[in-house]
Order: sequence, then structure tokens, then C-alpha cells
Amino acid sequence: MASESEQSGATARAAPEYVADVVVVGGGGSGLAAAIEATTLGRAVILVEKNPDLGGSTIRSVGSISATCTPHQIRKGIKDNPEDHFEDCGKFNEAVKNSAWKGFHNDDNLALRRILVYNVSDTLRWLQSMGVRFFGPTLETPHRKPRMHNVLPNSRAYGYWLEKRARAVGVDIRTGRRAKRFLLNGRRVDGVECVREDGTLERYRARGGVVLSCGDFSSGEELKQRYARPELVNMKSSCNPANTGDGHLMAMELGARVLNSHMAAARIRFIAPQRRKLVHMLPPWRVLTKFMELSLEYMPAWLLRPFIMSFLTTVLEAQPSLYQHGAILVNKRGERFCDELDGPEFKLVEQPDQHAYIVFDERLAQKYSKFPHFVSTAPGVAYAYVPDYQRSRRDVFQKAPTIEALARKIGADPLTLVQTISKRNAALAAEIGKGGAASDTLSIEVGPFYAMGPVSCFAMGTDGGLAINEQFQILGENEQPIPGLFGAGTVGLGGMMAEGHGHHLGWAFTSGRLAGRNAAYLATTANATAER
Repeated sequence: MASESEQSGATARAAPEYVADVVVVGGGGSGLAAAIEATTLGRAVILVEKNPDLGGSTIRSVGSISATCTPHQIRKGIKDNPEDHFEDCGKFNEAVKNSAWKGFHNDDNLALRRILVYNVSDTLRWLQSMGVRFFGPTLETPHRKPRMHNVLPNSRAYGYWLEKRARAVGVDIRTGRRAKRFLLNGRRVDGVECVREDGTLERYRARGGVVLSCGDFSSGEELKQRYARPELVNMKSSCNPANTGDGHLMAMELGARVLNSHMAAARIRFIAPQRRKLVHMLPPWRVLTKFMELSLEYMPAWLLRPFIMSFLTTVLEAQPSLYQHGAILVNKRGERFCDELDGPEFKLVEQPDQHAYIVFDERLAQKYSKFPHFVSTAPGVAYAYVPDYQRSRRDVFQKAPTIEALARKIGADPLTLVQTISKRNAALAAEIGKGGAASDTLSIEVGPFYAMGPVSCFAMGTDGGLAINEQFQILGENEQPIPGLFGAGTVGLGGMMAEGHGHHLGWAFTSGRLAGRNAAYLATTANATAER
């Protein structure tokens, strides 16, 4: 009888093989960009994706791209440049280093950041050439100029237009294929072995390069246990369940290493309404997005506000400044369980049902009813205030004349909530007396009283990408490139910190294009060598 290893070898030998110039693993934004770029350069490309549909985390994102020197900036007379963008990215990253990730070693790959800011403008134009339409630019501090471009009508537009272009130029798309391991020719990666849903194996060989673009590991238990903060393991994921870290593990078998492995985007967000609203289902048709762009540009704000607010208050989170000025988080029992300014998301995961409520009084409600104090924002489009939540999200908004009545509305014990707020007010008074708290931090004592929630904690994504060089080659032992293997998107972040809205997506498309271009070049040289 044949041994298990012999049987495995026989199965692998029997697996059908398909050959192309470039093989792309992952069909999200970065993978589609890589496949389109390589095909446009005349190379034959196969893209394998383990899900039945394309789009990945890209179509689940907020949808913004931050860039300079864009047609939108030029049209509005905004003078900007990539070098200022480079410096402002550092301000976002420093804020993160000094807050949630204090105490961790955070690399920041400046060479890759410079590649991003100097190429993302061209990437935005490239997306526009396919049919993607943007509104903006809008300002997000600490950017010194408006740079945020928001996709219309929603992020699903990226998947729609990129898949349409990929099929039009001839990318061979194979969905329902989960990559298992890389195929080697000596030390060189020359393909990938995949398993289909029915368990059959297939092999995809690349004459040039393999582009790995399969997302992060926010839904991968093995890598979260190994690298991420312990609380993240039990945190709900609101992004992409398919991001299990398959690509990381495959590359690590070849000596690749993960940088900034602890970095994770954990957020406290309002629970989404059970019924999706029309705005989230709008198709990305040209006539519709053109109408939306013109409406956002020229229609009066008072007329647009109800429509915009119905979107803003559905998907967003409360600003940290709300807690700085006196709001507190309480769990379902009415107990305060954390310092709201010190990583509250990692404490919320330990609470009953991972649910909490934001509690404040009338003074703070009045303060957060007009600019510059807003509850939430969708990247620069508009701000949502307390009255907007009262009007648009009644499912997460409670108001009562007394603390006891408020407790009953959220299902908490009235006595517990009264004691929680009394204890918090006393501690705040003591802090202010000692100069340990800001004078504009308000106690909770003037009715009526408010509770917004439930809110919960979500693992939005991990930023632990594989080490790469400036040619997007994945690095192995001794920092040497693994021949034939390129990284793009989140799996290929290479230590770059992409804080602030619009940088992750900008990197996904930009790195995908450049990695696809470099893999295509390898195919060109390989074909030329074979002809000789």
C-alpha cells in the first residue's frame, strides 16, 4: 500500500495545470488592479479568488481615497503636492503611536509611503478612466489641504468597474479557488496550488511572477492568536470573513515575515440597523453617479442633509472628543467599565454581549448639536450631530427626564446607573480640583439625559503586512527577495502605516498596479529568454 506522502504526491501530480504569464492570488481591489495592469501590458493573466464573487474588503470599505494634484483639487483651485501629503501622513501615524499602540514598536516604511503619495493621484485618474466617480476633495485634519475623494454611490462601485474592465481586457478569472501553497522551481515561486469547493486541486503556473493580494488576517484565528492583541481574537469582525491570513501563512513557509503584526483597526461603532437603506443598494451607473456628484456639488446643504444623514448615522462611530468632553460608556448593567480615552474597544469586548451605551446629559447634547462639535463624520462629506441621530437613528437613541428613566429605556438597573454616574461625577470633580482633568469636561447632572447605543467593538482589519522592497517583491530570509513573488494591498503593507481615511484604499490600488507591472516585466524577460 502506498504511503500517505506518496498518495499526496500522486494527487498533486494528477491536478490539472494552467499556465499564464502572471498569476494573481486574491480578487479584491489590489488583485484586480494587478491583473488589469499586467494584462494591459500584454501579458496573459489568471486571477484566482476563494470567494464566489470578487471585490474583497474593498467593496466593504468606506470608499475614500486621499490624494493630491487630482482633477478635483485642480478644478477647485487647491494647490497641493505629494511632499506635503507625505509629511501629513506622518502626523496621523504619530497620533496612533502615542495612543492605542503606545508601548509597541511601530515600524513605518517611509520609502513605501513616498511611493504611495507620489503615485496615488495617477491611480485615482486610472480609476476614473474605468468609470469610477468621486466627490470631493474634502478636508480631514491633520491634512493641511482637502485631499479626501469619496466614491459614488458607495464602495461597491470599485468592484463593479474593476471587474468589468478586467473581463474586458481578458483577465482569466477563476473564483471558488482557495490558495493552499506556492509552487517552486528551485527557489523561485512559479505558481500556486489551489483547492476548489469540491476538494479538487488545481495548479496555476506563472512564467513571470505571482502577485499575492489576499487581504489581512482579521478573520484568521491562527495569526490573531500568534500576533494580535488577545482581545482582538474574540472581537466581532465587521469587514471580510474571508480574510483568514492564507497568503501570510503561505509566504511565511518560504521565510517571509510579518511587520507591525500587532496593528489592528479596532473600532467602537453603532450597531447597524437591521434593514439596509436604499442608499447602500444604489448601483454605480454613470448617469446616477454623475447626478449625485452634481447634486453634492451644487444643491443647497439643507436640501441634501436628510439624505446624507441617513447614510452617515448608519455606518459610523462616535468621535473620541465626545468622551473628552464628558460622555461615558456603560455596559448593559449600567456599569462604567473603562477609561474612555484609553483603548475602550479592548475593554468593551469583555462586556455582556459586547454591547455598551454612550451616556451624557443635556449640556453635552447642546454642545454636540453644532459645529465644531459633531458626534460622527463620514470622511468629510458632512457631520452628524445629536439631533441628526435623534431624527435618523431612533433605534440607537434614547432620551429621558431622569437617570432612572434612562436606565429603564436601555434595560439597565436604575440604581446601578445612578450610582455609576454619581461616582463618575465625584471622581471628575476631584480630578478638576487637582488639575488632572480639562475644565471643559462636563459632569452628567443636567437633565434630560441621553443614551446612544448599543455600540459594539469591531475588528475592522489588521495591518500586519509582509515585508516587501520598493519593487513589491516579498522578502524572505536575510531580507532577500523571494524570486517570483510580489505583494500588494494589505498583505503587502511592508511596515507602512496607513492611518487616516483614504490611505488603505489608495495603497491597495496603487500597490496592485505597480506589483502587477513588475510581475509583467518578469514575464517579458522570461519569454525573451525562452525564445533565445
